[in-house]
Amino acid sequence: MSLYLIPTLLSENAGVLSSQLIDVVRSLDEFIVENEKTARQFLKKIETNFKQNELIFHLLNEHSSDIDISDLTDVIKKGKDIGLLSEAGCPAVADPGASIVRIAHENNIRVIPLTGPSSILLALMASGMNGQSFVFHGYLPRDPNQRKIKIAIIEKDAVKKNQTQIFIETPYRNMQLLTDLMQVCSGETLLCVACNLTSENEMVKTMPISEWEKKLPEINKLPAIFLIGN
Repeated sequence: MSLYLIPTLLSENAGVLSSQLIDVVRSLDEFIVENEKTARQFLKKIETNFKQNELIFHLLNEHSSDIDISDLTDVIKKGKDIGLLSEAGCPAVADPGASIVRIAHENNIRVIPLTGPSSILLALMASGMNGQSFVFHGYLPRDPNQRKIKIAIIEKDAVKKNQTQIFIETPYRNMQLLTDLMQVCSGETLLCVACNLTSENEMVKTMPISEWEKKLPEINKLPAIFLIGN
């Protein structure tokens, strides 16, 4: 039995998935997913070998309880190949799927990561910042005061350690985050905003905070990655 980690495209009309990934996905009829509707859409696009009513889905998202995760432990111990399907990009990275991967290791279940797009790595590649030393923080604190404190800490690390700091935000709070970055960071600090990666409207731009202050990009409700460095 194997647990396959299945990346999905970052945007609807861009990117190419590997033939290995497609072959694996087509061979599976059972998946752990964040959202059944979008999972079905992805599998329909892949042209799975199974009919839609033959597919089995188990939900795992930010609302899943410890009991839900415990139930999934029984699912992956059945001795049957199963796929862990990301909503976008790579599963188990800034993603609740990590808990299932850990359980698989604890139960001697083979874990097989498949090649696919990662918005985090694409943003780092395109930022022009240090790709030898970097940290991904995931989401910053929701509380405005705590978020500003965290920004100050990671900016200090970016300068002191020459280390690229990468983070994300819920899309509808993007503009609040940008405002906080303008207020907290030094004008010389570099900020990269990578938005709508792999789509027709992709934007990747790296500038000092002092330049961003002149005009902030309108990225409200758009998927974005943020990086700061020096």
